[in-house]
Amino acid sequence: MSEQPARTLPDARGIVEPSGEDTEFVFFSGKGGVGKSTVSCATATWLADNGYETLLVTTDPAPNLSDIFEQEIGHDVTAIDGVENLSAIEIDPDVAAEEYRQETIEPMRALLDDDEIQTVEEQLNSPCVEEIAAFDNFVEFMDSPEYDVVVFDTAPTGHTIRLMELPSDWNAELEKGGSTCIGPAASMEGKKQAYERAIDTLQDDDRTSFAFVGKPEASSIDEIQRSASDLGGLGIESQLLILNGYLPESVCEDPFFEGKRADERAVIERAREEFDADAMATYPLQPGEIAGLDLLADVGGVLYDGAEATVDVGTATDVDADGAVDFDAMADSDAAIEQLTPNEGTRYLFFTGKGGVGKSTVASTAATKLAEAGHETLVVTTDPAAHLADIFGEPVGHEPTSVGPDRLDAARIDQKKALEEYREGVLDHVRTMYEDREDAEIDVDAAIANVEEELESPCAEEMAALEKFVSYFGEDGYDVVVFDTAPTGHTLRLLELPSDWKGFMDLGSLTKGAAPAKSDQYDEVIEIMKDPDRSTFAFVMYPEYTPMMEAYRAAADLEEQVGIETSLVVANYLLPEAYGDNAFFSNRRAQQAQYLEEIRDRFDAPLMLAPLRREEPIGPDELSGFGEDITGLARLAEAETDGDETAVKTQ
Repeated sequence: MSEQPARTLPDARGIVEPSGEDTEFVFFSGKGGVGKSTVSCATATWLADNGYETLLVTTDPAPNLSDIFEQEIGHDVTAIDGVENLSAIEIDPDVAAEEYRQETIEPMRALLDDDEIQTVEEQLNSPCVEEIAAFDNFVEFMDSPEYDVVVFDTAPTGHTIRLMELPSDWNAELEKGGSTCIGPAASMEGKKQAYERAIDTLQDDDRTSFAFVGKPEASSIDEIQRSASDLGGLGIESQLLILNGYLPESVCEDPFFEGKRADERAVIERAREEFDADAMATYPLQPGEIAGLDLLADVGGVLYDGAEATVDVGTATDVDADGAVDFDAMADSDAAIEQLTPNEGTRYLFFTGKGGVGKSTVASTAATKLAEAGHETLVVTTDPAAHLADIFGEPVGHEPTSVGPDRLDAARIDQKKALEEYREGVLDHVRTMYEDREDAEIDVDAAIANVEEELESPCAEEMAALEKFVSYFGEDGYDVVVFDTAPTGHTLRLLELPSDWKGFMDLGSLTKGAAPAKSDQYDEVIEIMKDPDRSTFAFVMYPEYTPMMEAYRAAADLEEQVGIETSLVVANYLLPEAYGDNAFFSNRRAQQAQYLEEIRDRFDAPLMLAPLRREEPIGPDELSGFGEDITGLARLAEAETDGDETAVKTQ
């Protein structure tokens, strides 16, 4: 670690000052798509430029550090070109899992026979290993004395909370001893000690800072407040709030954008009054994307040095900003309608994409328009940071309930309730399995106690969420089930789970054969998801490089790993032609048109287009109105009533 004199940093930082004695840690979290990775990169660059040996780590399964720094990074620690003292790594869950397996097994080969090694290898095929392996990398970087500061660019909020919980959860699991689904506890004493150190460090305000990044939107602030409260319950306090992407006053020259800016200022003032943090900072929307060292330096200077932001319209991008763009001509309305409506049996719609691209709003709008078109519709969120209740303006619980219009229900997977249901189901199965047996060699009470202990494993949470997800494929009475999924990387994980857990359960390893037989049910769900006549996978994005490339990579992974093809693309937040008649918005509009063309080239799927609105749609009436503005959704009801054979075959 480099020797650093104590120094006083700007009050606006709100994060701990590197002392030169112990490695210190800065975590950035928030709803996806709010510029969290950009702020993380800018902060790490700023720290390195100020002389601190800095490591930037992303724990997001869909990383974009390489895009922001404009160089290849990947799973190995990589020096950042042009920035002395700065390195970065993008943790690859698959690579981390294999490294973890080998690291666990190798020391045992000299101690165990072949059969015992095979048992451990089967154990380590548990899907839980991917989670614990990525987490293990995270813990490893919390013990890095060669760095002054480690900056973590975390996964979107709900999954970050999960990451923060894991040191305590796995530490408690290892304290039980015996065998766990991540390896024999006896061989993991070193990891247990590392987890204990991680817990202490996360709760130490002198060594760890936690910063939230959000947009100047009411829903973003609501989510941050909920997440800050959850972190507080873990003994982790928030020190900094950064609101990113506010409209510069100089470019808001008409009622539409003046109104949006006024709404943003009201949210910023509310955050100043309500958010319990040591400091708050803001950064404006730029006319182009933030990538490269010059713009990162601008972000760091504004956040931490009190500099004025540079908003240079003329040099921000090199796209041609002349002329209007006919966005509607790019849409594929008829083909989109065909992908949304059921043929025979229930149709399952999956809306996914980078967090913060309006995925939940688009999914809720699609569900609203399908219900209006006469289809019994259920919309379910699998996102741990769900806000369907905010969108519909109605309570949304663990079980389906009506959210306003006829034929429309909504539900959210409550992790705690799902876990309770899963545990109860497994234990009921075990009791039934033993109740008629008269085998003196079996201690039934001990067997049940053993299963109860296994169900305390953190792995049970993932299994419980999967069980609840799978249950919606057997939900009776619905023509359409719409899934509002978690951000991209975690959605891929969820969609891989039926296959992964099926393979693991076929080994007879899960709770030592105590879990109810689900293999056939998982087979059926896998086949439904692969069937384009029954399932539609839609990627939502805004037309910018990072969300487009994240969706493109995820779509390729989805097809390669699960055998599921992307069947619909939604481009959201398109700037209206009627407003923003100046160089700033012309530049952004031309940039959007450029990326729309690239989206059409990259994705072999119909395209739906959704405009930027003056306000977020809240409640069924506004969602219905928003649906009228989205190409494809606007014609759903019309297609049902005019007998348009090119659009849809109704039930």
